[in-house]
Amino acid sequence: MFKRILIANRGEIACRIIKTARRLGIATVAVYSEADRDALHVAMADEAVAIGAAPAAESYLSIEKVVAACRRTGVDAVHPGYGFLSERAAFAQAVIEAGVVFIGPNPKAIAAMGDKIAAKQAAARARVSTVPGHLDVITDEAQAQRIAAEIGYPVMIKASAGGGGKGMRIAHDPAEVVEGFTRARSEAKSSFGDERLFIEKFIENPRHIEIQVLGDRHGNVIHLGERECSIQRRNQKVVEESPSPLLDAGTRERMGAQAVALAKAVGYDSAGTVEFVAGQDKSFYFLEMNTRLQVEHPVTELVTGIDIVEQMIRVAAGEPLALRQADVRLDGWAIESRIYAEDPTRNFLPSAGRLTRYRPPLEGTHHGVTLRNDTGVGEGGEISVFYDPMIAKLVTHSPTRALAIAAQADALDAFVIDGIRHNIPFLAALMQHERWWAGNLSTGFIAEEFPGGFEPLVPDDDQAQTLAAVAAAIDHVLGERKRQISGEGRGKMGRARMVARERTRVVRLGDREIVLAIERGPDGLAVSFAHARLEGDNDKPRAVSSAWKPGDPVWSGVCDGAAITVQVRPVLNGFTLSHRGVEIHAFVNTALEAAAAHLMPAKSVSDNGKSVRCPMPGLVVSIAVTAGQDVKIGEALAVVEAMKMENVLRAERDGVVKTIKAKPGDSLAVDDVIMLFA
Repeated sequence: MFKRILIANRGEIACRIIKTARRLGIATVAVYSEADRDALHVAMADEAVAIGAAPAAESYLSIEKVVAACRRTGVDAVHPGYGFLSERAAFAQAVIEAGVVFIGPNPKAIAAMGDKIAAKQAAARARVSTVPGHLDVITDEAQAQRIAAEIGYPVMIKASAGGGGKGMRIAHDPAEVVEGFTRARSEAKSSFGDERLFIEKFIENPRHIEIQVLGDRHGNVIHLGERECSIQRRNQKVVEESPSPLLDAGTRERMGAQAVALAKAVGYDSAGTVEFVAGQDKSFYFLEMNTRLQVEHPVTELVTGIDIVEQMIRVAAGEPLALRQADVRLDGWAIESRIYAEDPTRNFLPSAGRLTRYRPPLEGTHHGVTLRNDTGVGEGGEISVFYDPMIAKLVTHSPTRALAIAAQADALDAFVIDGIRHNIPFLAALMQHERWWAGNLSTGFIAEEFPGGFEPLVPDDDQAQTLAAVAAAIDHVLGERKRQISGEGRGKMGRARMVARERTRVVRLGDREIVLAIERGPDGLAVSFAHARLEGDNDKPRAVSSAWKPGDPVWSGVCDGAAITVQVRPVLNGFTLSHRGVEIHAFVNTALEAAAAHLMPAKSVSDNGKSVRCPMPGLVVSIAVTAGQDVKIGEALAVVEAMKMENVLRAERDGVVKTIKAKPGDSLAVDDVIMLFA
């Protein structure tokens, strides 16, 4: 077994690998860029080596710098993680030539399957069913348009290298082919250092299902079941699960056998993933093989009980697989949510900045539910514009899919992140979606169910009463603390004592007002509503209890016999409550205060719509217009790159460009002005 390994990666996957290495008694070496000097993976490793500037091309994508770090530290082996150099045969070869073991497949297998064009050609030779397409490199936009017309729209333009949704565009007509080709090639070059593209037919209403394979250097290959990864946005996975709600045992066996046969055909000898596009009728076609550890590997680990990182290390050390196919059993159900630094209410635009508060739910197994949080950040850490925006992977495992979803919803409610925008409200709302619960999935799920983007959910009547009861309970605790302040409320007519005697409260939740009465009950507080949710319930108050104290970001307790978790953030004269995808301001007043509040004018902010502002922190890639130019609605104005994705900013109305305030290469903050319209 190795004594010392270098991890050629960053973030959560570097931290994940360090945990397994530590358990196996293996020392670890981290590498880091200037932007990651204070990153969590650097602190966790036994040693850390600086390898360059913040841009990935000058650090994590530099084979020479990573290999030099290997020589300098004298490591036995290198684990590449995922992304960056993990699927570059040249990197694996360079590591081997430096006398270091590569913890991954051999370079020949990477070259055969890591390159998507070569992989499809190999699969076709092996008579594996593949999606129709053009399996050669596309050289320019004209060729791309011609081939797209031959295949038939819609088509998928894809980078030959890499993954993670970068360098991928769907095109429905010739104009979209031109723009998609340009953007995909640019993203592929900046993310993977390889701008080659190919085109294939885009299968409509598909599901994305992948098989985890594991091979050793003695010719043994097994599979560890499937993962469903159909919940995607912009070709990037958002929620994954194992097993798939679509597959039956027979289909699983056929897909697994095909994945194993393909892996054996190329001499595969590590962990890898064979991806399929599946029809709703359970038909499936080979898409590609990822010759690396997948982001979503934790769901497979939880349902099989197999540490995939450990298996990779043992295989690389020359050990044969201790498992046979018959030993693999799928137990229970696992759900993984990717928590991204992005603003779901602004079309999921990337966010960046410092995590002023980062409080994930407690990991471990309780009452048959396992909760796991794979992350590469901590409170006070920074989310950089230079790298992928994923903050963490929150995973729950339970005996059934329904219980795993319910556990995931509870965990999301308890996950506190402040300082940046993030997608937890969206994920929490997704966990309530009827179509998700039914398992009626496709890769178009988010686009179909959230066509206008995401807005925080509006609570129904029952949710509103529950949140009002929680708000009243919070206000009661705050009021009690105020009354304990020395000298507060002294005298017969002290205001605090008057408020304490006043049981009626008016809770304003957004635009809704709920009148209730609150008093101490035998098991906490008793909350009665002026208008009950059910007929005859007027005399049946809700019992509310919690150990919440002022300053706690999460209110966990029981309301009406049901456990509930609500995030609490103070605002002026009230607080914001977040629960199950609902995010709403709550103000608790006496009847007199509520009447006075009605007389206060609401402040409104006007926008003349004449400025184009940067919607996220990012780098200006290009400006598509000039001052004085007439533009039409929908026309491209600029391209801004953030977290390895290029975002096209388009005109929201017809107009004339008056002034351009930014130029290519400028680094902009949120809402910085890019240009003005006349």
